[in-house]
Amino acid sequence: MTKRPNLIIIYCDDLGYGDLGCYGSDIMKTPHIDELASTGVQFTNWYSNSPVCSPSRASLLTGRYPARTGITAIIGAKRGTPGILGEELTLASALRQVGYKTALFGKWHLGGTPESSPNAQGFDEFFGFKSGCLDYYSHLYYFSQHRGINPAHDLWHNEREVWHNGSYLTEMFTARTVDFIETHKEQPFFVTVTYNAPHYPMHAPKEYVDRFPDLPPDKRIMAAMIAAVDDGVGEIVDALKRNGLYENTAIFFSSDNGPSSESRNYLDGTEDLYYGGSAGIFRGHKASLFEGGIREPAILTYPALLPGGIVSDQMGAMMDVFPTFVELAAGEHGENDRLDVKSNGGMRQQMRTEPDGQLDGHSILPVLLGRTKRHREVLYWEYEQQLAIRCGKWKLVKNGKLDFDRAAPDPLHLSDLELDPGERVNLCRQFPDVAAELTKTLETWAAQFQ
Repeated sequence: MTKRPNLIIIYCDDLGYGDLGCYGSDIMKTPHIDELASTGVQFTNWYSNSPVCSPSRASLLTGRYPARTGITAIIGAKRGTPGILGEELTLASALRQVGYKTALFGKWHLGGTPESSPNAQGFDEFFGFKSGCLDYYSHLYYFSQHRGINPAHDLWHNEREVWHNGSYLTEMFTARTVDFIETHKEQPFFVTVTYNAPHYPMHAPKEYVDRFPDLPPDKRIMAAMIAAVDDGVGEIVDALKRNGLYENTAIFFSSDNGPSSESRNYLDGTEDLYYGGSAGIFRGHKASLFEGGIREPAILTYPALLPGGIVSDQMGAMMDVFPTFVELAAGEHGENDRLDVKSNGGMRQQMRTEPDGQLDGHSILPVLLGRTKRHREVLYWEYEQQLAIRCGKWKLVKNGKLDFDRAAPDPLHLSDLELDPGERVNLCRQFPDVAAELTKTLETWAAQFQ
């Protein structure tokens, strides 16, 4: 048997569908991420399981809908804030138990108690921060003073607070990842690189800002922050190639939710919407269950198994990464063999079987390898008072919002995404039976979590 593949997740923060060159941006320069897309599978119908960060990350690491993990909203930033439950099975825990060395470099945002920390959730090494956002240079969280929470330093190596004042977070997370690859190249590893870029505050070194002299200030700083991430992706790939690991490494790249429209993103003295990020043609932003808040750029590369240059319109979600990576780790893949992850010796103990603990995600490999035609037909979302369902070409949003503050004009919005991917036209009156059926299905799904 060949060595088990190395597994890497690269996860951005508030990166929109239209914020990469390979997804149609004509202002963002992302050659390294574009190269990933050209050498792997680029998804055009991939979704976050939530329009905000903490629930999205919970689904990514557990393979389950946010409500099943108990994390359905943004977790507070104050030290000691509870988060992910200790008994929750994470992808890191499952892989570590079958011999993987595991690490997370970057943003956590799944709790600040000892039992909800990265080290307690399956990661051998953690370097990063536990709150939702951070000053990129001082590493202070200072965004909740209006709620009585004082600014606090929030940079950690495992459970030890560390100080690197003046160092740019994006570059530090890249450097730690490269060092981990160099150090652990002799054993299979699972690394999660959770860049907090391009989440506010809008900070970037001059060398990146200077690459975009002709852009307006808000888009210029956004482009610079994304360029720093793109350089980081290039350095990580170079480290893999330099050590002969690239062919046997699977990389998944995506973002936790759509771009933020919050005015505090760019403090220019005008309390207006932020226009730096882009959801492309899609309606809505971060915190919205319209496509702009949940449809994400997503790329999967694994040269030893997957051909390059594939653009897939299969509908997938962050919770599908868990079973996909578990299947990759479970053994060899031949052209005609399909692994049964649940029956594969070392993985059997890691996969939950009780009714309230099953994975909601499904491995994307069978459809990518041509063993089945469709990955999934239905996805559900819930956030605050919003509900949404996608069933084939139909998308229904109930109590929809366009971002944190702006409500959609119609309490029920039905779209045909094949004809109207931007969800501009409400079809509820034209197709009342479809709207009624989807509403009933959606409400039945949501009721199980109440």
